Amino acid sequence: MFDQLAHALRSISDMPLEEINKFKGICREKTVLKGYFFIREGDVPQKFAFVHQGLFRYYYSDKNGKELTKGFFPENSFITAYSAMARGLGSYYNIEALEDATITVIDFEKWKQLALNKEHWNYFLIALLEKGYIKKEKREREFLLCDAEERYKSFLEEYPQLEKRIKQHMIASYLGITPVALSRIRKKMGIINIG
Repeated sequence: MFDQLAHALRSISDMPLEEINKFKGICREKTVLKGYFFIREGDVPQKFAFVHQGLFRYYYSDKNGKELTKGFFPENSFITAYSAMARGLGSYYNIEALEDATITVIDFEKWKQLALNKEHWNYFLIALLEKGYIKKEKREREFLLCDAEERYKSFLEEYPQLEKRIKQHMIASYLGITPVALSRIRKKMGIINIG
């Protein structure tokens, strides 16, 4: 299973085999069952992970308990509450498994020691932060400039095949609309509602 993660590392950075082997020493595999959390709101995260199999959702809860979906992270994604982890603060959001998942968990402090003054690990971190920033900027632009149907089409392009794996109310939450509005959009587009 570690080979999948090693391949992901090599695709991001020209990672020497020696560093990958050291990295393996600070990793552990874990199963997260559907409905369980990798990180809960308020937790001070001390780990990040790579998703081998399964699907995760990041979401906020407002003061009334309403869930507001931030994003979805399928296989070959890194999951983390990075800003909270880097600052030693409680996470603002939850990271929940939407399916039974297999992940590799990495201890953040051990990773920082491993990465100290190593250019390829700095590049790895920059690449992940850039990817997150680009995704965040795209999402903000869509909320400011696009209507709900355009946001839904963008979701379908960004997450091909995920719609069949995610409940419709979660997709609606991600789009910032009600499930009824999403149902109308799907009907207009000729997409059969599946639940």
